[in-house]
Amino acid sequence: MKYISKAPFRIGIAGGGTDVSPYSDEFGGAVLNASIDLHATVVIVPRTDDKVIINAINNGVKHTFEAQEVLGEHPELKLQIGVYNRIIKDFVKKPLACEIITTMDVPTGSGLGTSSTLVVACIGAFVEWLGLPLGEYDIAQLAVQIERHDLQMAGGKQDQYAATFGGMNFMEFYEQNRVIVNPLRIKSEVLRDLEFHLLLFYTETQRESSKIIDLQRSNFEKKGSDAIQASHKLKEQAYKMKEAILKGNLSQIEVPLQESWENKKKLASGISNAAINTIYDTAISAGATGGKISGAGGGGFMIFYCPSNSRFDVIKALAEKGVKWQRYRFQNNGLETWTSQQ
Repeated sequence: MKYISKAPFRIGIAGGGTDVSPYSDEFGGAVLNASIDLHATVVIVPRTDDKVIINAINNGVKHTFEAQEVLGEHPELKLQIGVYNRIIKDFVKKPLACEIITTMDVPTGSGLGTSSTLVVACIGAFVEWLGLPLGEYDIAQLAVQIERHDLQMAGGKQDQYAATFGGMNFMEFYEQNRVIVNPLRIKSEVLRDLEFHLLLFYTETQRESSKIIDLQRSNFEKKGSDAIQASHKLKEQAYKMKEAILKGNLSQIEVPLQESWENKKKLASGISNAAINTIYDTAISAGATGGKISGAGGGGFMIFYCPSNSRFDVIKALAEKGVKWQRYRFQNNGLETWTSQQ
């Protein structure tokens, strides 16, 4: 018997960074994001030999632990270990022998919410196996607690909710970890049009987002800082882009997208660099009207809005720079779990 789950990665369209404390606690954050057809997948296979095996396919790491209530540390498996330890602590109260197999459709640290999506998928597989009474908000909040409190990983809160709920959502973040997920009803022709014009590229670089987030949080703590003013602007632009997409006026996201990138760079040093600036300038010169990093910054995936038929020129220009175009589709499904007897 196998217990399987998969959770979608997301594109951060607007407002990213305003979901990070202490900004969201004091001022409230707003984020527009959309899940895509790239996933983190987790398979749990129960065992009878008092062992816990964690097999992370993407980075080629496989480690065997003695089944205990608290697993030992492993630097490359901390997310899987964190989920196992919290599930035991909160629900089972005893060791569970099993093999946990994890895989992702994109590299770790690529800006599509990889770490949080993997945590959500791991929780989902345990929910399926153990029949845990957890709803969508419960799963997303548990993922936040595991990353931000148990593992002390700096970051925001949008990724956990995007991976759990799926679809295109406008999310609001308030003090005391209060989150409201507002699913957007977008006409299918508008979504397809947005897919056509909003291109996703992989910069072939990975980064550790927690370092950038730490700097961002430090800047938030300085009253009147540029980071706070920039975050106010990012939140405003998220509302503008939400309205434009809901009304099907996609040309109206061009200016807010440009402004979002300029304000994003003010949150912390390291969000952009020479390589990212070159990619951005190349895309704009080829016909894109706006773009930004998807995620905390420093590398990973970038998105560009390409009006008319400029998508073809942008794809060609960036390919000549060694930047890979990533095909994707928006999808409505969030976390999915099932049991397999094979």
